[in-house]
Amino acid sequence: MSEAGGRGCGSPVPQRARWSLVAATAAFCLVSATSVWTAGAEPMSREEKQKLGNQVLEMFDHAYGNYMEHAYPADELMPLTCRGRVRGQEPSRVLTQGMAWHLRVLNKTKEFEDAVRKVLRDVNLDNDVVVSVFETNIRVLGGLLGGHSLAIMLKEKGEYMQWYNDELLQMAKQLGYKLLPAFNTTSGLPYPRINLKFGIRKPEARTGTETDTCTACAGTLILEFAALSRFTGATIFEEYARKALDFLWEKRQRSSNLVGVTINIHTGDWVRKDSGVGAGIDSYYEYLLKAYVLLGDDSFLERFNTHYDAIMRYISQPPLLLDVHIHKPMLNARTWMDALLAFFPGLQVLKGDIRPAIETHEMLYQVIKKHNFLPEAFTTDFRVHWAQHPLRPEFAESTYFLYKATGDPYYLEVGKTLIENLNKYARVPCGFAAMKDVRTGSHEDRMDSFFLAEMFKYLYLLFADKEDIIFDIEDYIFTTEAHLLPLWLSTTNQSISKKNTTSEYTELDDSNFDWTCPNTQILFPNDPLYAQSIREPLKNVVDKSCPRGIIRVEESFRSGAKPPLRARDFMATNPEHLEILKKMGVSLIHLKDGRVQLVQHAIQAASSIDAEDGLRFMQEMIELSSQQQKEQQLPPRAVQIVSHPFFGRVVLTAGPAQFGLDLSKHKETRGFVASSKPYNGCSELTNPEAVMGKIALIQRGQCMFAEKARNIQNAGAIGGIVIDDNEGSSSDTAPLFQMAGDGKDTDDIKIPMLFLFSKEGSIILDAIREYEEVEVLLSDKAKDRDPEMENEEQPSSENDSQNQSGEQISSSSQEVDLVDQESSEENSLNSHPELLSLADVDNAASISPSEQTSNPTENHETTNLNGECTDLDNQLQEQSETEEDSNPNVSWGKKVQPIDSILADWNEDIEAFEMMEKDEL
Repeated sequence: MSEAGGRGCGSPVPQRARWSLVAATAAFCLVSATSVWTAGAEPMSREEKQKLGNQVLEMFDHAYGNYMEHAYPADELMPLTCRGRVRGQEPSRVLTQGMAWHLRVLNKTKEFEDAVRKVLRDVNLDNDVVVSVFETNIRVLGGLLGGHSLAIMLKEKGEYMQWYNDELLQMAKQLGYKLLPAFNTTSGLPYPRINLKFGIRKPEARTGTETDTCTACAGTLILEFAALSRFTGATIFEEYARKALDFLWEKRQRSSNLVGVTINIHTGDWVRKDSGVGAGIDSYYEYLLKAYVLLGDDSFLERFNTHYDAIMRYISQPPLLLDVHIHKPMLNARTWMDALLAFFPGLQVLKGDIRPAIETHEMLYQVIKKHNFLPEAFTTDFRVHWAQHPLRPEFAESTYFLYKATGDPYYLEVGKTLIENLNKYARVPCGFAAMKDVRTGSHEDRMDSFFLAEMFKYLYLLFADKEDIIFDIEDYIFTTEAHLLPLWLSTTNQSISKKNTTSEYTELDDSNFDWTCPNTQILFPNDPLYAQSIREPLKNVVDKSCPRGIIRVEESFRSGAKPPLRARDFMATNPEHLEILKKMGVSLIHLKDGRVQLVQHAIQAASSIDAEDGLRFMQEMIELSSQQQKEQQLPPRAVQIVSHPFFGRVVLTAGPAQFGLDLSKHKETRGFVASSKPYNGCSELTNPEAVMGKIALIQRGQCMFAEKARNIQNAGAIGGIVIDDNEGSSSDTAPLFQMAGDGKDTDDIKIPMLFLFSKEGSIILDAIREYEEVEVLLSDKAKDRDPEMENEEQPSSENDSQNQSGEQISSSSQEVDLVDQESSEENSLNSHPELLSLADVDNAASISPSEQTSNPTENHETTNLNGECTDLDNQLQEQSETEEDSNPNVSWGKKVQPIDSILADWNEDIEAFEMMEKDEL
């Protein structure tokens, strides 16, 4: 590999040369490149790297050990409640996903051997459970094959696994045959789900009626299925995976060379026509490039390069990666990005395109530094769109590949930050908990298997030297779940016909087809500040810049015309703005009550480009009106358990109250908790001495919230937590609950009051039963905790975390009637009008002729007349619910309801997030 890295990277290699060498070189000579680092980053000492590597191993032991103690043999650990969760069914043991964890242990040979024995003893693949074909392939089948790869490697070394006789491979083959019925479609695209016991379409199967699947779901099979064929000699698996990839390639949009997010598995029609590199598509691109590396088939590289050219032409807007419409690739499909695209810089490293990889990675890092973690989705001006963070490893993956390609110690510092944030904000006594809201620091009771499988592996490898690893990592390729498949498979059982079909459909630019990775001297000029110069402009892009939103620069703009009008800049009294609206086919109607109505007729636009600008303007206007609608909503609060053994590491999402002490304006309240008597708090307390100077726990029901607050305040309580009496309720599934007053003057209530759903409240009640004295912190967001706090008897004072901003997607009560303008296959604009009626429903925002539409509230960054950036304080936006506590049917506020007729893209945004959630076993 060192020789290939020196010479092979400098010049192309013949296409069908010795594939074992080419496959190993094509993607991995970057990884074995000599260290080229920027002068702006100091080298990290070997001692510090070893210390961080050991810290990663300790973190893995904490997570894995707690799974084994509290959850085994369940699929996953629930780290807040310290118990196991079986996906698909309770309480029987599915063991299809969770057991794959044991195959993912790096550099822990004895533990790996023990885990293999447990798999062979306990795993049952013949369960009556419906699973995702995609997730089962990448997690379970990939885990079995990766485990087999490492087992035979250890056996060859002669010390461990001498008893192993391909048992994991036989299990993988059994599972492969169980997945094959999913491919029984005319297109060759697999059904998204299958029953492991009954297959497809049987009455007992409870599956087979689905018509749609995501592109990544159908296109992320080739590595595992081909490896299974190469290992066993059974060619059927690789044939099926290739057929699915061939069909997706044929169905790409021919003019843009892009693919959509969702496709009909029977007809091949695109169901969702937006395209990006994130959720729903991501690993499809990844597997095209890696299939070339593993299998030595140049058609995979040709396809990848064709797609990559389209991505860089339409989707890449450095440093951003924005979804576009496949038929109208110059039109952005949305103004936000999802966290799954964080893998793409790492893929660009394997491609050899380093500059955009550095740019996008740095942008993501700046978002992380602002919010501690990468939100599940964030907007183009870096506000939170979806606040969850399920401990995804994609950013760590890209960090690892960038470091291996450049040797730049800057990326070691990035990895160090990731370790510190995980320990500081996600570590809990029973493992690591996903973040429910990166803004408040609240937790979710989940620790997905990909966290163990990928996060610790990439972080450990980031800090490990070659001699620290018991085998040569460059002899393997990573699957999308970070399983290791050996590169020698490229020359094993090559019985699959390789037909290069790519050139039948498109003319290819040969200059884009490098058969090996570029020489690092080309990637990094002699200037040692090269990479730093790329990152430097992005250092302040999140916190200090005043982004105006990212727009698609049309041909007319390149020729000197002004950029399109943005909704946030629109003023109904500006004649120039009205003229621009007219050009875009948008007319403005003044209503008698002072509001205005916007109507778009695409056919009346001056050009197709103006019509697209008008469509984008209407979409932005809807979003702005929705944001204004939500301005009166109170943000969520946090209940943080700070006593032993939690030390602030468990944070619960709490609903606010419209009365009492406002925690966003005053110092947080800290104290021990005590249950009130009566527990409902609806009369004078009989145990005032128990709640005096403490935070009272009260059960919801039987009287008004304000009455409960007065009773515990009169007893001397310094705060109150109302726990829902609806057993099983959870902030994971229910909208944020906001406690209303009793319709009277509540100025007499001086203590803070928060609301917890039953699931979160049970965590505190369980802690009381086990530890008796439990101290909590009531605040607007979780406070920073030092990892060393676990070694102290009492928690010390916390430092306030930095202000975090953003908005959470929620339902809108805005009355909007929008006509879908993508009725044809080519998504051409038609003559149907698009109507935006800014009706005054439930205090919905209206546009006054005398005011600017983009009312500069807490939600927006605006530019003043002098051109200076005004960074206004951001307020969290959440859907809220208020009601009279004594009668759940009586509402003291108006509950926000979803509007089904809202723009289709909005529904797709929600569906995209739901798809990320449901496409897990």
